[in-house]
Amino acid sequence: MTRQGDNVKHTIGKLLAACVFAAGGLGAAQAQDLKVGMILPLSGPFASTGQQMVNGAKLYLKEHGDTVAGRRIVLIDKDDTGVSPSISKRQAQTLLIQDKAEILAGFGLTPGAFSVAPLATEAKVPMVVMNAATSSITEKSPYIVRTSMTLPQVAAPMASWAAANGIRKVYVAVADYGPGHDAAAQFKKTFTAAGGEVVGEVHTPLTSPDFAPFLQKIKDARPDAIFLFVPNGEQGVAFAKSYKERALADAGIRLLATGDVVTEDVLAAMGDNALGMITSFHYSQAHDSPENKAFVEAYARAYPGTRPNMVAVAAYDGMRLIREALEKTQGDAGGDAFMAAVKGMKWTSPRGPVEIDPQTRDIVQNVYIRKVEKVDGVLQNVEFATVEAVKDPGKM
Repeated sequence: MTRQGDNVKHTIGKLLAACVFAAGGLGAAQAQDLKVGMILPLSGPFASTGQQMVNGAKLYLKEHGDTVAGRRIVLIDKDDTGVSPSISKRQAQTLLIQDKAEILAGFGLTPGAFSVAPLATEAKVPMVVMNAATSSITEKSPYIVRTSMTLPQVAAPMASWAAANGIRKVYVAVADYGPGHDAAAQFKKTFTAAGGEVVGEVHTPLTSPDFAPFLQKIKDARPDAIFLFVPNGEQGVAFAKSYKERALADAGIRLLATGDVVTEDVLAAMGDNALGMITSFHYSQAHDSPENKAFVEAYARAYPGTRPNMVAVAAYDGMRLIREALEKTQGDAGGDAFMAAVKGMKWTSPRGPVEIDPQTRDIVQNVYIRKVEKVDGVLQNVEFATVEAVKDPGKM
């Protein structure tokens, strides 16, 4: 880097640090609003992900109060449009320098989280990842903690279940970006170690994919099953439709996936094309627990006509983590104090028991094997097996 470039970087670092120090000081300043900058996709193909995050975060504060240690938590939403790392970074700079946000949160997709991580490190600002699922995200800054999942965490149980249930040959189909690569790598590792064979692999475009040629290629290979990962939203609808139209099920090719493909907010759009799909995931609206029943009912009251998915739960839990960390630090949102407070934190989420791994700052949680079924006329991911307390195998 040139001397001029070094100077620019140094200047930005000083500005960020100064703003955070000014906003995060204790004493008299502690009565200030505590601003949480939410960077998320509110427009474009992943807008439903961003809206689920907003809904989940606001619901937690509505239920539990927005004031902690004498400070009022204020959410500031910034749209990064989805897969636009330069926009994510610019929005983070605006939040830190102009809005004086003390905590960054959200992050719908991995590229945005990657682009903002250096700013979190430079400014020593906590960064709470509520969706982006590439394993290595928490390694990009010591100030990152994640309340969603990693793809290896949900792919490994799917591979184990497949191998234990008579599936011998699998064709892997994943979206061509970090989480897809993670999902493919972990599925192959676990499945082949259990005696299975991966007979082919395709990486589909992250935006506007045409699944038809990929599915024809898979059909020609005649595997026992497909293992699929695509980001939650429209792509799962399109894939399920193409899978049905090309009669892969009739050819004896089962569809296995991570739960991103059949999130509750898209099941109605998928319709009967989703029936029978086997997935592995950490949350289902149909999860049977008092905590989830209360969450689902509260979500329905707050957002009529909208079903909560795993992103809403991760944001709901993310706000719980923020609020409880601030209780521990007595309102100090400084990166070092905040991260010390979250490491090892445990609670019972709507998804089940969870814990923040103190070594990786990733979430430890149950992973459920589910089947899409109609329950009282509504498509649901019905859990039928549980793998308890799963850590991210990508870091083991």
